[in-house]
Amino acid sequence: MPIQNASALSDSAFLQQFEALSLPPEQFNHRGHLRLGWICLRLSGLEGAVSRVCRGINAYACHLGAADKFHQTLTEALLRIMAQRMAIQPSASWNDFIEANPDLLADALAVVHCHYSPECLHSDRARQCFVAPDLKPID
Repeated sequence: MPIQNASALSDSAFLQQFEALSLPPEQFNHRGHLRLGWICLRLSGLEGAVSRVCRGINAYACHLGAADKFHQTLTEALLRIMAQRMAIQPSASWNDFIEANPDLLADALAVVHCHYSPECLHSDRARQCFVAPDLKPID
């Protein structure tokens, strides 16, 4: 079966391939991480998305032999920021969402650093479990 470009996949096909660990790694880049978050937030709300996305990314990273790449706080903080933005300005599609939030695609780490100091975000504890923001809450 030929590999389809991730952006050409429907949201359900993207999620299905990701969860089946069959989405090619080159298609699960930063944009793919954000898209996964957007899909899961729409399907499951914040708490469900946090569980599903974190569990899924961890499994995907382990499948690729890169278990040390997963960062709990960074993943959850981005989901919380995305959920906040989705509540303020709902988007009918993934493309609409990312067009309205180009900073998440261009430099998501800078967005997260508005809420976290580098020392807090890059700590071992933050990598392993969710740590609340130390600079500014994510409401």
